[in-house]
Amino acid sequence: MNAAIDYRDRPAGVPAQPFLAADVGGTYARVALLRAPHGGGREAEVLAYRKLACADFRGLAELLQAFLDGDAKTAVRHCVLACAGQVIGDEVVNDNSAWPIRLSRVRRALALDDIAALNDFEALGYAFDGSPPADARLLCGPDTRVEGPVLVIGPGTGLGAAVRLPGAAGGHVLTTEAGQTDFAPNSLREREVLAHLAPAGGYVAYERIVSGPGLLTVYAALCALRGAAPALATPAAVTAAAAARSDAQAMEAVDIFCASLGSFAGSVAMTFMATGGVYLAGGFLSSMFALLERSDFEERFLHGRSVRALLSQVPVWVTEHGHKGVLGAARWYLGRGACRGAGQG
Repeated sequence: MNAAIDYRDRPAGVPAQPFLAADVGGTYARVALLRAPHGGGREAEVLAYRKLACADFRGLAELLQAFLDGDAKTAVRHCVLACAGQVIGDEVVNDNSAWPIRLSRVRRALALDDIAALNDFEALGYAFDGSPPADARLLCGPDTRVEGPVLVIGPGTGLGAAVRLPGAAGGHVLTTEAGQTDFAPNSLREREVLAHLAPAGGYVAYERIVSGPGLLTVYAALCALRGAAPALATPAAVTAAAAARSDAQAMEAVDIFCASLGSFAGSVAMTFMATGGVYLAGGFLSSMFALLERSDFEERFLHGRSVRALLSQVPVWVTEHGHKGVLGAARWYLGRGACRGAGQG
């Protein structure tokens, strides 16, 4: 995986000097200084890269400025942001953001000539444009690559999803808010958890179950249903206890999380006929790969009846998020001439 781009196809207006690319999630921001390829090269060059905790900064402008001061050490006039949530006008709308994000404020604070923005999973979609990356591990399905729509899903602070449709010049990526769709329980126990979370009925999003905070929510709900006090306070602690088989509620919470992720991934794969494969991206899932392998993920992903024949041919890979988001954002920025598009103001 790389951010390969043909320099000759780069639209007029995309700067030749180094530019800033940031993949901003609810917990971490991955920031890079990149330079567009030139002289016959086909790969954007990463000059500096760092992963920063959002909670350490008052806002996005301050976070980016810290990176520029400590790592870039050069004037930067162009920026592309891959942000969790959706860009609506000047604002990035997202329930899980560490702080409000207004593009005009970031542009003024950093004295940028332009700033462009896209959804973080849209950026990931542009990163997954070929064979599985070297760090990918096959979770289920055939170890083959077939042309077709590619689905990227990632439970982290929230639940992101995007689909890359094949086509010329690397295809086109559709951003989604599939993580906000209604959670559909499959087992009686999941119905009990749903009833606990919404005792009067109403909307409960998949993100409420299938995310890092969602795993903790399910664990707390199971403790309440069993009349036990929660002993674990972080998603990492829940997965560690489940792996060690030292906490019954943690084990059940991980089982529900993995099975629900399978249902969600299978449903979205059906919606987009994702025959090109499904990538489950993020360090959270990579760290619990063994738990996913022995869970009901695959059975729930396959669903039933005639659609099972389709989904059984779809490979599902687990991969680290890493710097793929910033490289995907760079690909979109260079290939689509985004510096002249959305987010300027």
